[in-house]
Amino acid sequence: MTAARPERLRQAGLAALEICAVAALYYGSATLGLIQQLVGGQVTPLWPPTGIALASLLLCGLRVWPGIALGAFLVNVPLGPSVPAVLAIVAGNTLAPVCSYWLLRRTGFRTELDRLRDALGLIFLGALTGMLISATVGSGTLALAGALSTEDFWPTWSVWWTGDAMGVLVVTPVLLVLRFARWPKDARPARWAEGLLLLAATVFVGFLETSSTPLLFLGFPLLIWAAFRFQLAGAALCALSVSTFAIVAASRGSGPFAGHDLLTNMITLQAFNGSSSLTALLVAAAVSERNQTQTEIARACGLLADMVAEATAGGHHPRLPDRGDTTQPHADRPETPT
Repeated sequence: MTAARPERLRQAGLAALEICAVAALYYGSATLGLIQQLVGGQVTPLWPPTGIALASLLLCGLRVWPGIALGAFLVNVPLGPSVPAVLAIVAGNTLAPVCSYWLLRRTGFRTELDRLRDALGLIFLGALTGMLISATVGSGTLALAGALSTEDFWPTWSVWWTGDAMGVLVVTPVLLVLRFARWPKDARPARWAEGLLLLAATVFVGFLETSSTPLLFLGFPLLIWAAFRFQLAGAALCALSVSTFAIVAASRGSGPFAGHDLLTNMITLQAFNGSSSLTALLVAAAVSERNQTQTEIARACGLLADMVAEATAGGHHPRLPDRGDTTQPHADRPETPT
């Protein structure tokens, strides 16, 4: 009994520390997300807290959900029209990642994201389906509280939903990669040179995206390059960088976002961010799955070669019968009754 009590206290302290860390990350990422808002206090094309919330649930379990609720409460208190409305929005922001977590676990999701089904699950269940809850609850609460007119309900709902979904698609893979990332000890110098070249190309294309020239499409070759050569680690970071530069361009109204209204810019931005995230995740998962298949085939061939070598060393040489030989070995001949 005396030995179990300190262990329980240690586990409780660790859980409390994880909850506080999740709340702090949620609040800090929300502050960063509001910097690039397209309409003051209302329209945010990328909401990173949803990605942090889902990643924390996938890595730590359901015990950290109070941290999500606490972070959402601290963010929405200065923005909400009233305390009941804030509590309702907080409930929606908490239930959305919890629902996404439950759906992913029910389908056998693996946090390594090394299978195509895992990438599809994160896209369609974690991002597009789970975030319907936060968008519906949040927009409905604002409408009932009188802070949102009937005409603005669906535009606000669509922006809320796409922003939360983009947070899952862009931020969650990066956090999952960082959780399992290991420093490459045996990487060749050419591999390091290729990584640095990819980084330099991403920064260069990012500056082109924020310029007056509409060159957003240049990000897709980089995403494919990163996915094929560096799998999820490269694809997730490259997708985050490309999407961040696109959001900066949209907030400045430069490049393809110049001379258009807010709705057109939001559609263009979310279509680009969604396409880039889908491309990065699907290609990286397909390449990882192919590599795993090749590894399993090589392992099976190695085992088969070992079995043949052992059988040869033991003097067992199986012989196939000749076509004209119809006699059976003595042990297999039926006995003649006497």
